[in-house]
Amino acid sequence: MRFEGKRVVVTGGASGIGKATVEAFIAEGAQVMMGDLNAEAGDALAAESRFDNRLAFQTTDVCDVGDIRSLIDNAAGHFGGVDILFNNAGAGGAQERIDEITAEDWDMTMNLLLRSVAMGTRYVVDHMKQAGGGVIINTSSINAHEAGWGPIAYATAKAGVRHLSKLSAAQLAQHNIRVNSISPGFIMTNIFADSRKDEPEEARRIDEAIHAISPMAQPVARSGMPDDIAQAVLYLASDQGGFVNGIDLTVDGGITIGHRHSWDPNTPGLLELIMPEEGSS
Repeated sequence: MRFEGKRVVVTGGASGIGKATVEAFIAEGAQVMMGDLNAEAGDALAAESRFDNRLAFQTTDVCDVGDIRSLIDNAAGHFGGVDILFNNAGAGGAQERIDEITAEDWDMTMNLLLRSVAMGTRYVVDHMKQAGGGVIINTSSINAHEAGWGPIAYATAKAGVRHLSKLSAAQLAQHNIRVNSISPGFIMTNIFADSRKDEPEEARRIDEAIHAISPMAQPVARSGMPDDIAQAVLYLASDQGGFVNGIDLTVDGGITIGHRHSWDPNTPGLLELIMPEEGSS
């Protein structure tokens, strides 16, 4: 029960990584205020008796700064303060390439994925100062580390989240507030399929493809699950992670270690292709 008596806010908590994290925090004693745009799913989750009235829900659009502030202020009012914030809400955003994207779609993606994290941090700090400190964890992505994993607007926003977390850690250390980010790899959530939510068959195909490909695409030969990220969040939020500040924790099954030949002995490396062993064909 590492979080007995702790007051937690989670955005995007009604599904995927957010839901797994909400459940993990409550299982270890926390009180959680969950925000999500999906009111039906949020209300249903908060009504579950297994949470013993330690989960509250508020409909929240993180593209609306007023909604973010209201969620945090209401959490502080409901629980008497805020100790931990998990800025997690997000979606795939605009899918277009840089030579195709509109300014409006670019701004929408930045507001959803980057401004929401900045404003969540902005409005929770006063409450954490009153509590004597706190912890903020932000969801970045392996898209923040290298090209090729997702759309350019999404990747750019997640790189911003990663750097924002580092800079926030420096500025807020004087208030005993730690800030870190997490970069998930391929995790079995609905974020990829959500980009095709108007095409149910295509969304189903995307989910099935990710589930099938993930074990073959990375050194850890299984699909990443929401709870893999939830447990990383709980570590960073806990006293066990109390000396960790300003870092990005990559939780990706090793997919960003390097090219496939670095971990798969059956895949030839570049030098092997350029300089095959003497006598080989």
